[in-house]
Amino acid sequence: MAKLLEQAPVLLAQDIEASIVYWRDQLGFTLRPYGEPKTTFAIGRRETCFIMLSQAPDDHTIVPHWKIVDKMWNAYFWVDDAKALYEEFVASGAKIDYTLCEQPYGVLEFGIQDLDGHDIAFGQDLE
Repeated sequence: MAKLLEQAPVLLAQDIEASIVYWRDQLGFTLRPYGEPKTTFAIGRRETCFIMLSQAPDDHTIVPHWKIVDKMWNAYFWVDDAKALYEEFVASGAKIDYTLCEQPYGVLEFGIQDLDGHDIAFGQDLE
């Protein structure tokens, strides 16, 4: 049977260049931009996790999931040490959406927002 190996959420960005800097400097991802002469797409990687960013059209309004469904993320990353990652993101100046907490579903979790208001959560399974 074929195996799924990796995944990559795709997020729209109003200013992809600024988003690339945010994902690099505040969240520690290595990003590869695409598009000539102007960047329109980027793929970011940190360890085995990926994120894809796509430049939204100028006339498009980005609506993060939490504005449609209460407390809904646009992306969720499973991690091995949520506390250490949370402390790293606080120190780097990432926009913390909600602080580190133990969820009733058995996950130590926190959330950040990117420059376009997308909620991105990071969770550590406590079982």
